[in-house]
Amino acid sequence: MVRELLKSYEDLINIFHFKVSTADLGSLTKKIGARSVQDPVLVVRGVTKSFFTVRALKGVDFDLFPGEVHAIVGENGAGKSTLIKILCGAERRDGGEIYLYGDPVEDINPRKALDLGIATIYQERTLVPHMTVAENLLLGREPVFARGVIKWQTLMSKSNEIIDTLRLDIDPTALVSGLGAAKQQAVEIAKAMSMKARIVIMDEPTASLGRGEIIHLFDMVRHLKDSGIAVIYISHRIEEVFEIADRVTVLRDGMKIGTYGMREISPESLVPLMVGKEVEFVYATDHTPGEVILELRKVSKEPALRDVSFLLRTGEILGIAGMVGSGRTELARVIAGADPFDGGTLTFRGKGYVPRSPIDAIKRGICLLPEERKDEGLVLGMSVTANATLPRLDKVSRSFLIQPGRELLMMRGIAQILNIRSSALREEVQYLSGGNQQKVVFAKWLFSGADVLILDEPTKGVDVASKEEIHQIMKNLVEQGKAILMISSDMMELLHMSNRILVMNRGRIAAEIPRREATKERVLAHAIGKSEAAKGE
Repeated sequence: MVRELLKSYEDLINIFHFKVSTADLGSLTKKIGARSVQDPVLVVRGVTKSFFTVRALKGVDFDLFPGEVHAIVGENGAGKSTLIKILCGAERRDGGEIYLYGDPVEDINPRKALDLGIATIYQERTLVPHMTVAENLLLGREPVFARGVIKWQTLMSKSNEIIDTLRLDIDPTALVSGLGAAKQQAVEIAKAMSMKARIVIMDEPTASLGRGEIIHLFDMVRHLKDSGIAVIYISHRIEEVFEIADRVTVLRDGMKIGTYGMREISPESLVPLMVGKEVEFVYATDHTPGEVILELRKVSKEPALRDVSFLLRTGEILGIAGMVGSGRTELARVIAGADPFDGGTLTFRGKGYVPRSPIDAIKRGICLLPEERKDEGLVLGMSVTANATLPRLDKVSRSFLIQPGRELLMMRGIAQILNIRSSALREEVQYLSGGNQQKVVFAKWLFSGADVLILDEPTKGVDVASKEEIHQIMKNLVEQGKAILMISSDMMELLHMSNRILVMNRGRIAAEIPRREATKERVLAHAIGKSEAAKGE
C-alpha cells in the first residue's frame, strides 16, 4: 500500500521537474509510514557470483530502507565492488534473489537500473569534461523540438531547478573540466537526482576530496536522507562511516560477516571484523628529527602558490593539510620538478636547487608519489619489477641492455622491505590491489635511492590493512633517515603520522602546528581560513 501511495504522489507532482521539493516527498514518505512499517526498498538474499574459479560473493544478504545511509565496508577483494556492480546492472549474479520495492527483479542491466531508480556515483567521474554542467545533468534526456534540435532555454531552466533544489553553488553554464573535485561530485549527485533516483550508490565518494569538501558532501547526503532516498555508501575511511552511516554491513572474502547499527559497534571492533584479525594502528615516531635537508623560501607560482616557506628535516614526516585547490599538489609538483616556479628559492642539502625536470629531481634524490598512481605513477601493462626499476635503468643495464637476472636480484631485497611476494614480481601491475600498486610506487623510489619522498595522498583508495602497512613503511623509512612530505585529505592520517602539520589556504602556509598541539578542529579552522577560531581552541 505504501508503495502505491508514493507512486501516485510522484505521478501527480512530477518530481522530475521538482515542482514539489524532494524534502517534501521525504516528509510524506515518513508520514504515510514507509519507514515506520520497516518496508525496505531493496532486499538481497543469498546472492552469489564467481569469476572462473574465484568465488567473489558467497551467499550475501543485504537490505536497505528509505532514508537510510547504509555503509558497506571490507578489504580490497571482499566483494564490495562485485555486489555494487550486480545492483547497478554492470554484472549478472549467478544465484540468489533481489527484491526492489517489494517486487522480485530478475535481470538488471544499467539502463534498467536507472529506470528502476538506482543511480551509481563511481569513484572515477563519469561526467563529460568538455560539456557544461547543464548538458551533463540532462545528457541523453535533453528537451528537444520535433526535429531533434535541443531546447536550450528549457534545458537551462530544468538544470537551474535541479541545482536550486539541492542548494548547490554551481553555474550551470560552466564547463565541467573547470570545476574542482568537490563540485564535480556534486554534479554527479545532482545528475542522479534528476533521474528520479530512489537509491543512490556512492563508491568511495570522498577519495579526491579535502575535509571541507567532505563536510559539504555529507550535507548533501543528509539532504538525500531527509528526502527519503536510500544511500549505499562504500568507503575505506572508517571515521567517515561512523560520521554519516546509520548501519554498516561488513564483507570479508565474499561473505557477509554481519550488519550492525552504528551504536552497536566501535571503530576498534569494526576493523578486526573487516580484516579477520587484530590490526595494530601505526603512529609516527616521536623523536627529534635530524638536519635540514630541504628548505623553501617565499616560493611562488601564480596563482597557485604565494610566498611558501618551510623546512623539511631528515627523519621526519611533515604533513600538508588544506582544501582541494589550496595549492598542496602544485607545491609537490614544483619541488619534484614537474612544474616551474615564478619566484623564491629552494635549497637541497645546503645548496641552491632549481629542479628543471622530474629526471633532475630523481637524480638528486627527490621523488614524488602522485595522487593518481594509475595515470601518473605506474605503467599498468608492465610487471612489478619493470615498474620499480624504470627510473634507474642504468642500475640494471650493461651496454644499454637490461639484465633480467640482475634486475630481479636487486628487486628481491626491496620486495622484502615492502612485503611484496616474490611470486608477484613478474605480475602485471594492473592486476594488483590498490594497496599493492602503491607499494610498487614506493619500490620505484627506494630502488632509485630517494632521500626525500613527496607523498600525495599515499593511502587513497586502499583498505584498512594495506593502509596500516603503508604507514609502517613510512615509519620505517623516516627511522632510516629519509624525509617525507605527506599531503593527505585523511585527517586521522595527518594527525597520527605527522611530526608537524603545515596547513595551506589559498596558496599560502596558513599555520604550522606541532604534533602535540594538532587537533582536527584546529587544522580545519586554518584550512578554511578561520584562523581566529583556531587560535581560540
